[in-house]
Amino acid sequence: MTGRVKVTMGSGNVFADLGFADAEERLVKASLALEIERIIDQRKLTQRAAAKLMGIDQPKVSHLICGRLDGYSTERLMGFLTALGRDIEIVVRKAPRSRRQGRLKVVTR
Repeated sequence: MTGRVKVTMGSGNVFADLGFADAEERLVKASLALEIERIIDQRKLTQRAAAKLMGIDQPKVSHLICGRLDGYSTERLMGFLTALGRDIEIVVRKAPRSRRQGRLKVVTR
């Protein structure tokens, strides 16, 4: 028996694919939280040490790392990144003609 599996190409935003109305914001917050986690790992910080740098308590760092982001704004997550020694640059530019609406995107270097 040769079973065929139907595969659907994703949009690049899992939250949009799942039908969330605020999909773009969710993706940005998840990207920022992932970068926070990478920095903590790179610097070999404990959650307690990271919490101290970010001005929050350790359980909140755990929530961030586990992806529980409902209580955090994009602005607050960016504040955590600057507290961890990262610069944030916001660039506004015209969207290409192929898209009617602009988009929000996180790019890390």
